[in-house]
Amino acid sequence: MKSIFLDCNDQLAPVWARVVRSGDPPIDVNKMPFAREDLARVLAGYDIALDDHSYMPTELVAQCKHLKHIVFLGTGAASYMNVDELKSRGVTVHTIKGYGDTAVAEQSIALMLAAARDIARMDREVRAGIWTPQEGVQLLGKTLGVIGLGGIGREVARIAKGIGMGVIAYNRTRHADAGVALVDIDTLLVRADVVSLHLTLGDETRGFLNAERIARMKPGVILINTARGALTDEAALIAALQSGHIRHAGLDVFHAEPLKADHPLTRMPNVTLTSHAAFRTLEASMTLLRRAIDIVRRIVA
Repeated sequence: MKSIFLDCNDQLAPVWARVVRSGDPPIDVNKMPFAREDLARVLAGYDIALDDHSYMPTELVAQCKHLKHIVFLGTGAASYMNVDELKSRGVTVHTIKGYGDTAVAEQSIALMLAAARDIARMDREVRAGIWTPQEGVQLLGKTLGVIGLGGIGREVARIAKGIGMGVIAYNRTRHADAGVALVDIDTLLVRADVVSLHLTLGDETRGFLNAERIARMKPGVILINTARGALTDEAALIAALQSGHIRHAGLDVFHAEPLKADHPLTRMPNVTLTSHAAFRTLEASMTLLRRAIDIVRRIVA
């Protein structure tokens, strides 16, 4: 079976070189950017594709006659392809969990601190010759509401407790060993000074934080999203930021990526943006790529 790393970028190429071992199944590496409509050309003759974060629409995958397996580098394959449709066409999508829990959690905390103290805004202003100290929010004693208590959510809770925050959490299934107080979603939204999203994206969670739920949030709340942009109603989020109901949002993920320069979120001073980079640490990337190669090994075997 022929395998290809579909979209290896300049950041991942040196990491790939570090994790490949003698005896691994051969995997070709494509470092050249390609248009979405060229997917079939790039994958021609390949049975297995490693996909970093390239969109793989069903109608284009259908043109890839040999393709049987997609190894998605992460957990959020549903944001980039229709997993059920591909399965019905005989293409199995493999995801990789747990490789970057600490990396994503640390980015969530970093965005929370940046949002609380308007760090990105002051950085922009100082560089522009504007000296306007902004009044921030002290997080000691504040309540963090974690939505989704998987590996990342648990890490966020652990770190937040370490800086003196109280932590409550909502999870769709009950955990006997949650380690924090579990509450229903309405209670969390009413009580939390900071809300951090850590749900997986699916039919049941798409638009989870809708206009009605945003309205229930405490006025002046800080919202952090390092999970998936589609978990929120984007129009309702923007309206809440404009009104000040949400004091500040720290966002690493968006409905459409890359985020366009003229998007309303880019023009809002009370939003801190990062480029879907929460999982991008050397440690996490090495684990991720090694696990991807091991999946290919099992498929080939």
